[in-house]
Amino acid sequence: MPGSRCPLPVLRWLPRYSRAWLPLDVLAGLAVGLTAVPQALAYAELAGLPLQYGLYSSFMGCFVYCLLGTAKDVTLGPTAIMSLLVSSYASHQPGYAVLLAFLSGCIQLAMGLLRLGFLLDFISCPVIKGFTSAASITISFNQVKNILGLQGIPRQFFLQLYETLRRIGETRAGDAVLGLSCLAALAGLRAMKSHLPQAVPTAPLAVRISHLIVWICATARNALVVLSAGLVAYSFQVMGCQPFRLTGSIPQGLPPFQPPCFSLALPNGTVPFASMVQDMGVGLAVVPLMGLLESVAIAKAFASQNGYRIDPNQELLALGVANVLGSFVSSYPITGSFGRTAVNAQSGVCTPAGGLVTGALVLLSLAYLTSLFYYIPKAALAAVIISAVVPMFDAGIFRTLWRVQRLDLVPLCVTFLLCFWEVQYGIVAGVLVSGLLLLYSIARPPIKVSEGAVLLVQPGSSLHFPAVEHLRASVCSRALAASPARSVLLDCSHVSSIDYTALLGLAELLQELHRHGLSLAFCGLQDPVLQVLLSADLEGFQHFPSREEAGEALAALPGWERCRELGGSRAEPPTSTAESTGLIQ
Repeated sequence: MPGSRCPLPVLRWLPRYSRAWLPLDVLAGLAVGLTAVPQALAYAELAGLPLQYGLYSSFMGCFVYCLLGTAKDVTLGPTAIMSLLVSSYASHQPGYAVLLAFLSGCIQLAMGLLRLGFLLDFISCPVIKGFTSAASITISFNQVKNILGLQGIPRQFFLQLYETLRRIGETRAGDAVLGLSCLAALAGLRAMKSHLPQAVPTAPLAVRISHLIVWICATARNALVVLSAGLVAYSFQVMGCQPFRLTGSIPQGLPPFQPPCFSLALPNGTVPFASMVQDMGVGLAVVPLMGLLESVAIAKAFASQNGYRIDPNQELLALGVANVLGSFVSSYPITGSFGRTAVNAQSGVCTPAGGLVTGALVLLSLAYLTSLFYYIPKAALAAVIISAVVPMFDAGIFRTLWRVQRLDLVPLCVTFLLCFWEVQYGIVAGVLVSGLLLLYSIARPPIKVSEGAVLLVQPGSSLHFPAVEHLRASVCSRALAASPARSVLLDCSHVSSIDYTALLGLAELLQELHRHGLSLAFCGLQDPVLQVLLSADLEGFQHFPSREEAGEALAALPGWERCRELGGSRAEPPTSTAESTGLIQ
């Protein structure tokens, strides 16, 4: 499904919707819904919010993306990474979380309208890998307290690590056994699905039914494990004992449709809008950017895998609208979910219409099933989160970068380590380190120098102001250190642009070589660079169409004054490359 700039991409696929697609879309929507409901409860716990807010965040994105999305596989909703960020910036207050969704959506919407999706390119792959790997560890360890049945554990990672180890003796046996059992069951079902062979249409009916049952159980493993754990907890409740910590009561019914609160009433006073924004701080940049990055990356990955194209700026619009409208139904910030998108794709979804089924299933759960969620053990939800985030840790990236490009390990390790302290510090520091490495490569471009009758200098990239002093010093030192001193030929075949500061540096280089009786000539100039140099009216500027002609001329006329005898002080642009021979005057 190719990308489009149409404001309503639904108008592209709906008129050609086929009846054959309907059962596949419904099946995929149900599979994603059965995954989304237990994950929503678990992610709300991770975000530090009442559990119903996970469900509030899980349906609006499905409906909006059906209208505005350009990828058939993507599903929007709460994710582990976004929940971790909300936990960091929303102060565990639902009012802050909902307002953060509204403001993030506005920022994303503005970026989409201004077509600023290219800004995401400045977040390098090592930074992303460092963040997601650190998030995998911090999110998993954050749920260890629920697996062990511990309470009162701080949320800061290092304090959490210390307190968990100090209080390990207070572990509740029931929660620990149930949590570990759920983890083992989820791992087994995941492995079963990865090794499940393709269904053979010609196989006997019993074989096909068995294959379908195994596939459904493996795909909806989160719902299956949470349901089983709930039944176990309910059985103990009936018998008059309860060895597990339960989710507890969740308000039943749909959230009211109303704008987010722009001030927050607390027992000790009212927090105005300006103070709420100040409290969120850098989160107003980190949350929308990470949401955009996660969603667009997922959309691109599945579009490439399944043979269609997306429009990244349209994806930004879809995500922005989903977050803005989601805030009107008490949603916290959402983004594309890799796990649920994978379930959607593997279920054979044909169009974004599958999201309508997922959203409807979440609404039905809110309207009729929340009373049943009371008996879900927190250890089971913790197992669901850990199972979802463990695959995010990419140990292989460290080995790969060590083998391929060791310098990229610097932003990776900086991001990875600082994210254990504070997520925002890790991301910002990683981006800054990546930027410094990029600037260093611009300031120190590769320069190849070959000695002969003349000194041949080949810059490996364009010339901009950070690099000009390095180039000038390198050329002068090599030209004057040679015995005898040599004129310089600057081969600019790899230089596609030049700025004013670099132009001044070249003028100084011309004058310095002139003072020592040497010449500087250019060859291989691309038209935009040639026009800039001609417009600058540099005294003594010489341009040759080829390296060979320039080398012969400079070798024969090494002195500045002798060059002026044949060529004049300035070159004129040739009418065409074919007509340019010898020294261009």
